[in-house]
Amino acid sequence: MASLDMQQVSKSFGRTKALSELTLSIKDGEFLILLGPTGAGKTTTLRCVAGLEKPETGTISINRENVVGLSPAERDVAFVFQSYALYPRKTVFENMAFPLQARRLSPQEITRQVEEIASKLRITELLQRRPTELSGGQQQRVALGRAMVRRPQVFLMDEPLTNLDFKLRVEMRAELKRLQKELGATFFYVTNDQVEAMSMADRIAILDHGKLQQVDVPEDVYSRPANQFVAAFVGSPRMNFMPCSVDSSQRRLVGSGWHMVLAGDALERLSKGSGLRYVFGVRAEDVQVTREANHETIAGKVYVTEPLGDRTLLDIQLGETMMKVKVPATFVTHPGETLHLRFDAQRFHLFDQQSGETIV
Repeated sequence: MASLDMQQVSKSFGRTKALSELTLSIKDGEFLILLGPTGAGKTTTLRCVAGLEKPETGTISINRENVVGLSPAERDVAFVFQSYALYPRKTVFENMAFPLQARRLSPQEITRQVEEIASKLRITELLQRRPTELSGGQQQRVALGRAMVRRPQVFLMDEPLTNLDFKLRVEMRAELKRLQKELGATFFYVTNDQVEAMSMADRIAILDHGKLQQVDVPEDVYSRPANQFVAAFVGSPRMNFMPCSVDSSQRRLVGSGWHMVLAGDALERLSKGSGLRYVFGVRAEDVQVTREANHETIAGKVYVTEPLGDRTLLDIQLGETMMKVKVPATFVTHPGETLHLRFDAQRFHLFDQQSGETIV
């Protein structure tokens, strides 16, 4: 397999800047997922790596060789599409054998390699069927198999699970992770589904409007977001955000109808002086809920309850702000009840109101 390195890659379509000086490195044998909303530039990034689009500036290197001037066929990458792109009149065996036939391998060697990959994908019994006879999950496995028999340097995957139903997506996430580790392959995978990214990736790269926002392991993307965009995009439900200012004399954050005393070195990491504007962020699971008021709690009214089986999601009205809070399923409440919320001084985020960059 191979490493992949992109340096200062830019690409425009007319006046629209799809990629802006994108720099991203993928290690040999790494499963890296490019995550972002629709229109972020994810597919354009893959197409530039594959040679289907040519960047205006920058370099793209596979195993330290700049491939920008090479044709798609010369780059030795395999592209797995969202639509599967199988030949409907060919059998599964013929679909998987097609790239090997183009290399003029012997029939015996083609059969050996196809059967080996079919066994890994657990589709041996499907080899004589046609795509129209297969389920969505089976078609996805065949598309993967056709890419795998080539033994490319890098696998490029453009939202390959999008067309599957929920149950099949869950199964294929586990299957893809298993295959990637078993093959020791380099996977460059794009999606707008954060669950796919968090459950499969070794590292996640987050893209927005053609600009890289953060590259990190899944745990740190979730718990240490680089900015407010990442904090809002990753996590379900979305992180709660509230405007606030700093009261340095009292060592606390002050919002509309609430305050929180700052602990440790948090105050020192903020700009000195009172009144500067920030955005306070806290995840639903990091808000403590009680029925007893004290000097550290904020009163709010339950607006909506959403039972989710093992837990309940509450919408709580705090003045003009609606806050999402997770509580155990055993915590019984109802719309209209007043509850008291407490923010943990060790489990919150603070963002610069203008730039969106993380301060704390």
